[in-house]
Amino acid sequence: MPESIDNLILEHLKRFQAGQDRIERDLKEIKSRLSTLEAGQGSVLQHIGHLASSIASQQVSIDHLSERIDRVEHRLELA
Repeated sequence: MPESIDNLILEHLKRFQAGQDRIERDLKEIKSRLSTLEAGQGSVLQHIGHLASSIASQQVSIDHLSERIDRVEHRLELA
């Protein structure tokens, strides 16, 4: 092959390599950002679980109070 064709092929290969390097850098950044999002989502789900547990605990307390009120009303013959 003539020298100019070799140089042309090398230039194209260098451009392809540079493009591939940019794609790989972008992919690493995207993976990093995705990992951060997944960790944040896990944290949010954990908080939702704690809130659900807290709500259930409050509901149990309300149920006990309601039972006590019913007993008091019954003793006082209000109901």
